[in-house]
Amino acid sequence: MKEQLTVVKVGGKIVENAAALIQLIRDFSTLSGHKVLVHGGGRTATDIAAQLGVETRMIGGRRITDAEMLRVVAMVYGGLVNKNVVANLQACGINALGLTGADMDVIRSHRRPAGEIDYGFVGDVDRVDGDRLTALVKSGVVPVMAPLTHDGRGSLLNTNADTIAGETAKALAAHFDVTLVFCFEYAGVLQCPDNADSVIPHITPAVFESLVKDGTVSGGMVPKLENCLAALRAGVKRVVITRADLIGRAGGTTVTL
Repeated sequence: MKEQLTVVKVGGKIVENAAALIQLIRDFSTLSGHKVLVHGGGRTATDIAAQLGVETRMIGGRRITDAEMLRVVAMVYGGLVNKNVVANLQACGINALGLTGADMDVIRSHRRPAGEIDYGFVGDVDRVDGDRLTALVKSGVVPVMAPLTHDGRGSLLNTNADTIAGETAKALAAHFDVTLVFCFEYAGVLQCPDNADSVIPHITPAVFESLVKDGTVSGGMVPKLENCLAALRAGVKRVVITRADLIGRAGGTTVTL
């Protein structure tokens, strides 16, 4: 039987807030089995960019990453935010190691081709080295993944943290019984957008199709759930969508096949 491993993805709103980060670390430390943490940090990147006189441009919620912005996100994601999370984990007795995709060549990507929109130095994941991550995890280390990858030719690439979490979970599924947890602002997928308590407890592919058909699930939640189902089909055991302060507790939306 495979050992258990949980991949938790949290956004910048959590790791950039001192009180929320402390609570996250406490909850994360109580999870049983092996663990991996994936984080964002967009608000801090925007703040630091402004202080440095670098313009932030967003299209459809995605950051345009030109050469100057790449310098900012590399400093913020791989440095300031990542090491702050690692330091707080160490203070809680968790032996954490901060990683970008370039470290140990754990995540290789290619620069997204310019189409109607040129996102600049933004990476789409080609592969995650599950063997190397497994070796780290089994040595007692908790990887803390920043949303940066590399192209193997010397360039860092800004990469979506949800994508990193999903691809990391897929790569580790060959070695562990993996649960992937996505944390966002609600306690789960909602039956009624105006009712924060209307959490749908369980979604399967058939339920997903029904929810899309009747309009319950729409907009950005559709690709989120499609990514969840893709992870499951690639070997991840279960996916949970919940709030950061509810990880490890009953509730949320569980997605299974």
